[in-house]
Formats: sequence, structure tokens, C-alpha cells
Amino acid sequence: MEKITLTGVPETMLQTVFARAQETQKPNHKITDEKAVELVSRLDYDFSLAERDSTMSSGVIARTLVLDRLVNNYLQNCPGAVVVNLACGLDTRCYRMSGYAHWYNLDLPEVIEVRRRLLPEDGGPITQIAASAMDARWAAEVEATGKPMLVILEGLTMYLSEADVRQIFSIIAAHFPNVTVFTETMVPFIVKMVKEKSIEGSHAKFTWGVRNGRTLAELLPDFELVEEHSLVEGMEIIAPVYKAIGKIPFVRNLSNRIVGLQSDIMESQG
Repeated sequence: MEKITLTGVPETMLQTVFARAQETQKPNHKITDEKAVELVSRLDYDFSLAERDSTMSSGVIARTLVLDRLVNNYLQNCPGAVVVNLACGLDTRCYRMSGYAHWYNLDLPEVIEVRRRLLPEDGGPITQIAASAMDARWAAEVEATGKPMLVILEGLTMYLSEADVRQIFSIIAAHFPNVTVFTETMVPFIVKMVKEKSIEGSHAKFTWGVRNGRTLAELLPDFELVEEHSLVEGMEIIAPVYKAIGKIPFVRNLSNRIVGLQSDIMESQG
């Protein structure tokens, strides 16, 4: 058993991996993540808050459903792509996807230390990078010349500031032309008003949100909006009642989103 002593935002990775493991073991499970089940069985950690936090759990499964679909579609359309998963935590998507040439999992050094103990990935098509997403030096470790490139930012922006988000996207734009980014966003109202028990228990706090994908794209001069998906799309699979209530603008507009952005550097330079 691995004793985990993380706190703050890094600790939230334990809540999310637990949510995926818990869902996988349900008779009518909507995702299958056996690697998450394996990880949870090896962790010496009190998951009682996560077990009772249905709001957090539903959100994690909904975004997993939406992002898995989007990433899978991208890899089918762009085989041999390079994928960079920023703030990866204990994400296991690299084990559920195929068709990529190389997959980089990046997070803070204390997180990657834990991940390397649990998931020794370096040496094959998966590489781990210990760095902050806001430290431009990580880009030098990614080899993507001549290949399509996808960057994933899941469960990250809501813990940052607008300046932090701009910094991350400026690093991506400066080093990787013609890159696609899928990022999760939270609306400002939810940032201010919603508390998730397991997240609060980790002493993490939501700090930033953006109204929608168009508003986000307006903050990022090197990127253009190409698609936007409400997590209601995932909730409709989890709870069919969302096929009805998800059509209500108020409900749909409050949901987290997965925003797809494309670097337009090459176009602007041309």
C-alpha cells in the first residue's frame, strides 16, 4: 500500500481517480477504467469524503465521457499524433486511447513522484514530465516536430487565475504551431457558489471561471474557438433525465465545458 501525503490541488487527483474506480465497479457503469480500480486498491488513503461526494463524482464521470469521446475522435482523425496531458494527476486516459505516437503526462514534481511509484511509464510511448504547466521549460522535453499535436487541460483552469491560464496558453502557442487544445472550464457563478465536499477537504479552492468558450478564446490571441461541449452531454449518459433538463438554458449554461481551441499562429503569420 502506498501512503499518500499530498494536500491542496495535487490531492484532488485522488478524488478523481476514486470516482472513476467507483463508477467502473458499478453494475451499470458508464465508463470502464480498470487502471483506476488498480490504483485505488494500492493507495493508503481515506476516500470517505470522495465516496460521499456525488456531485464531484458525477462531474468527473461526465467530463471523462465527453473528453474520452473528443480525444478518441481526434486520434482517429490525426493518427500518429503527440498528446500532452497537463496537470495529469493520476489520469489514465493514455491507457484507454490508441493511435498516438507519444503521450506525455505532466504535473508538479510531487505529483509525478507519486505517479512514477504507481505507474512507471517512462521508456515507452508514454513519458512523464515533472514540471509546472506554467514553466516554459517543459515544452523542450516534448518532441512533436512534424506531427499533429493535442494538449489536454482537464480539471485545472478552475484552480488558477486568468494570468496563469494566459501563461499556459502562451507557452503552448510559442512552442507548438497548429496545436489543438481541449480544456475544461467552469463558469464564474459555480466558482463562487459551489462547494464540493471532497475538494474542500483537500484544502483546494475554485478560483477562476469563464462564461463560455467564446469568452475564453477572446483572452487568447493565438487561438481560435473550434468547438465547445457542455458536460451535460456526459450527464445525459449518466442520468437520462438530463436529456430533458439539459435543454434548459440555465442548466446547460451553468455546466462545466470542454472547449476545443486551435492555434492560429500559422494562419496569422501567413
